[in-house]
Amino acid sequence: MSENAAHGGMRGTILAVDDEPDILIALEDLFEDRYRVLTTSKPAEALEILRAEPDIAVIVSDQRMPGLTGDALLAEARAFHDAQAILLTGYADITAVIAALNRGGIVGYVTKPWDPGILRGTVAQAYERHRLGRNLATERALLRGLLDHSADAISFKDAQARFVRLNARKAALLGREVGDCLGRSEADLSGPPGGTRADDDAIRLGSVSESLTGDGPAGAERWSQVTRVPIRDGSGAVAHLAVIERDVTEQKSMEARLRQSDKMQALGTLAGGIAHDFNNLLTAILGSLELAGPKVADQPRVQRLIENARGAAERGASLTKRLLSFSRAHDLQARATDVNALIVGMSDLFSRSLGGLVSVRTDLAPDLPAAQVDPDQLELAVLNLCINARDAMPEGGTITVSTRRLTIEKDPEIGDGDYLAIRVEDEGTGIPDEILRRVCEPFFTTKAVGQGTGLGLAMVFGLAQQSKGRLAIESEVGRGTKVELALPFSAAAPQAEAGQVAPIRVAERPARILVVDDDPEVRHVTVSFLEGFGYDETEAPDGAAALDLLTRERFDLVLADLAMPGMSGVELAAAVRALVPGLPVLILTGHADAMQIPDDLPVLAKPFRSADLAQRVSELLGQGRTG
Repeated sequence: MSENAAHGGMRGTILAVDDEPDILIALEDLFEDRYRVLTTSKPAEALEILRAEPDIAVIVSDQRMPGLTGDALLAEARAFHDAQAILLTGYADITAVIAALNRGGIVGYVTKPWDPGILRGTVAQAYERHRLGRNLATERALLRGLLDHSADAISFKDAQARFVRLNARKAALLGREVGDCLGRSEADLSGPPGGTRADDDAIRLGSVSESLTGDGPAGAERWSQVTRVPIRDGSGAVAHLAVIERDVTEQKSMEARLRQSDKMQALGTLAGGIAHDFNNLLTAILGSLELAGPKVADQPRVQRLIENARGAAERGASLTKRLLSFSRAHDLQARATDVNALIVGMSDLFSRSLGGLVSVRTDLAPDLPAAQVDPDQLELAVLNLCINARDAMPEGGTITVSTRRLTIEKDPEIGDGDYLAIRVEDEGTGIPDEILRRVCEPFFTTKAVGQGTGLGLAMVFGLAQQSKGRLAIESEVGRGTKVELALPFSAAAPQAEAGQVAPIRVAERPARILVVDDDPEVRHVTVSFLEGFGYDETEAPDGAAALDLLTRERFDLVLADLAMPGMSGVELAAAVRALVPGLPVLILTGHADAMQIPDDLPVLAKPFRSADLAQRVSELLGQGRTG
C-alpha cells in the first residue's frame, strides 16, 4: 500500500484498488494533485483500509482481480462504508458491470484503457455526490436530534399545512403517534382551529409570526409560545412551514406570581398606612368616649349610647387588626384556643364580609377541648374559606361551618391520633379535578383579574402545615365543596378572654411626662388620660419641638408617636437617649410594622385603653430615674 498525503489543506480521499502496480502508479499520478490517494493491490487489504479510513469518499477498483472481483469487493464495502464506487473494466466485463449497476453496488464505470478526462470527471462527480450525501446525512442527523430531544413541540408542514415531519412531543399534544399525523393537517386531527388558521395566515403572508395560546379549563390552562417560520423554495414561493411550540406555562405562572407579589406588597403598604390613620382616629374616638363616660354617669340613656359607640369603635379596631394580619408576614403564635367560641364570635364578621345572598349556619360539637393554633390566623382562615364558599354560590345559598372530633390513622401527612376538625361546606358549583389539584398553590386563582389574590387556600394550607394539622378538600362539580381543617388538641386550657378593664392606676408619685404626637386629637386624649392619673403632662407636636423642651425642662418619661413627619418616634428616642441618658421613652403606634423598632424600645399599640396606658407608664416610671 502507498499513500500520497495532501498538502495545503484538507482534500478528499480516494482509494485505488488494482492488482497491477503500474496501473496504481498511473492512478496515483492522475489524481494526486486534487485528492489524497490511498492505493492497494489486494482486495482484502482494501476492506481493512476502508474500515480504518471512514472519510474515504471514492473507491476506484479494477474488476478482474485474483481472490475477489471488483463488483464483489464494492458490494461488500457497501455494507459498512458510504464511499462512492467506480469500476475500471475491460469490454469483456460489461455484463458484470451492468449487473453491479442494477444492484446499486456501484455508481459508474470506466473502460480500460481509460480516457484521463473521462476518469477525472467520473471521480469528480462521485466525490461531489459523496460530499452532498454526507452533508445531507449530517443535516438529517441534526434534524432528527433536534426533533427527538427537544422539549418543544416541533413540526414541518407543506404549503397546504399538512405534516411532513414532526416530533413525538407534537404528536403527543395531538394525542396521536407520529406516523398517524404525516400527510394530515391539524384540522384533520381535531387540533385547535385557531392553530390551523394561524398556519394558513403564516403561509399566505410569508412572514415569521409569534403568538401565545392557552388551552385547558379556566385556571389550569397550558400556555404555549408558538413561532411559525415560512420556508421558501427556489422560486421564492412558500413551500413549507416550520412550527415551534414552547410550553411557557411555568413562565406565565411565575410572571403571575410576581405580579401578585407586587400587588400584595402594595396592598400591605396601603393597609399599613390606612391602619395607622384609622388607629389614630380610633384612639381619639375610644379615648374621648372613655373620658366622657364618667361625666354622664347619672344619665343611663347617654351611657347606653356611649357604650354602643365604644363597641362599634372596638369592632373597627378588630377589623384593622385583621387587615394588618392579612397584609403582612405573620409569625404564628399558637396557643390553646376555644375554637367553638372563636367561631361564635365571628357572627358579626360573617354578616359584614359575606353579603346578604348567603347565610352561615353553625353546627358545633359540644365539649371540645382547646386546639393548639394561632387564633388570629385561624379566624382569618375560616373567613377565607367562607368567602370562597360564597363565591362558589353566585345565586346565594347556605354555608355550614361545623366542628367535630376527628380520629386520623395511617395518614402520610399527619400523625395518628385525635384532632379537632373545622369543616366549611357550601352548595356551590364545585371544583373540577384538574383544578382541585392546584387550588392550594400560592397565587393560583380561577377568579377574574382583580377579584382574587390566589392566597386564600394557600394561607389555610400553610396554617395547617405549621400547626401540625391537615387540610382536606372534597368537591363534586355541581354539588358543592367541603373543606376540612384538622388541628391538634392543646394540652392546656384556653386562656380566658379579657373581661372588664383593670382598675386604672393613679400616679404613685409626681412625674412630668412629655407627650409627642403630630395628631392633636390623639395628643389631647393621651394627655387627658395622664392628667386623670395625676401626672403633670406637657405636649409637643413633633420631634424638634420635643428636643427643644428637653434642653430647657426636666421630664421623667417621653411618650412619642412612631410615624411623625420630619422625625420618627424611633429617631426621637435615639436623640433623647443621647441628650438625656436614662430617660425612658414609650412608643405609641397604630402600625408597628411601619418601620423597624429596636427590641429595647417599649411599644404600646393604638388604640389603647386608659388602663393599658396607666400600666405601661407606671412600669416605665418605676424603671426610670428617681432623682
